[in-house]
Formats: sequence, structure tokens, C-alpha cells
Amino acid sequence: MYMPNKLLGVILIIAGSIALAGAHCQIPCGIYDDETRFTLMREHVATIEKSMREIEHLSQEKTPNNNQLVRWVMNKDAHADKLAEIITYYFMTQRIKPTATDNKIEYAKYIKQITLLHQMLVLAMNTKQTLNLDYCIQIRALIDEFEKIYLGK
Repeated sequence: MYMPNKLLGVILIIAGSIALAGAHCQIPCGIYDDETRFTLMREHVATIEKSMREIEHLSQEKTPNNNQLVRWVMNKDAHADKLAEIITYYFMTQRIKPTATDNKIEYAKYIKQITLLHQMLVLAMNTKQTLNLDYCIQIRALIDEFEKIYLGK
């Protein structure tokens, strides 16, 4: 009789850990911190850029450390995924609400925001495919532009 309760406890702990790993809940919980998300997005881009630089540096060594190369590639890709997760699960599904087409000003703002987010997603994907640092520069510019429109600054 004691074992099922113990097993249930383990399952609840694992389920809670999985829920914490995501970018944000989809209940919706109503607890949002937009400015933190912008900070995190910039941090992910900085990490992607550093990873690209480290990959370039390690690749040019006389005897490259393949283990470190793999770790930096995995790190770069993981942060591109985390960036994409914030863009999709936080902004596109929870914060940006579809707007009626008859409200021309709000609809234009909606289309601009969704377009900027989509462009960031494509660039995040591109960072996983190459070591082109220009993608990081472009993502930063898009984050800045999106933040101005989104927060109205």
C-alpha cells in the first residue's frame, strides 16, 4: 500500500520538473514578464554568437578537439531552439492576439509583429545550419524592432 504513494510522488516530481523546463505555461496562467523574455532572447543570441566563434577557433587549430567542437555545436543549436521556443510559445501563442482586419491600425501592427517573429524564427534556424555571424546581427536588429513595436517604446 505504501509503494503506490511513493511511486505517485516520484511521478509528480518528474511531471513538475518537465513543466519547469518549458519556456512558459500554456494554461494560460496570466503571469507574464515580457521584458525578461527580451533579455533572454538577447542572451540566447549572444550565446549562439559565442558558440559560432568558438567553433571557428577550434576548427582552425592544428589538431582540433572534436569533443569540444561537438559540445559548442550542440550548445549553439540548443540556444537557437530556446530562442525559437520563446518566439513561438511565449509571443506567438500567448502574447500576440489575432486582430480583426477591419481595425486597420491594430491589424497592421499584428501583421508586423508576426512577420518580425517569423523572420527571427527563420534566422534562428539558419544559425543552426551555418557559422554565419550575420544571422546574429540580423536577429538582434529584429529583436530591437519587435520590442519597440510590441512595448510601444
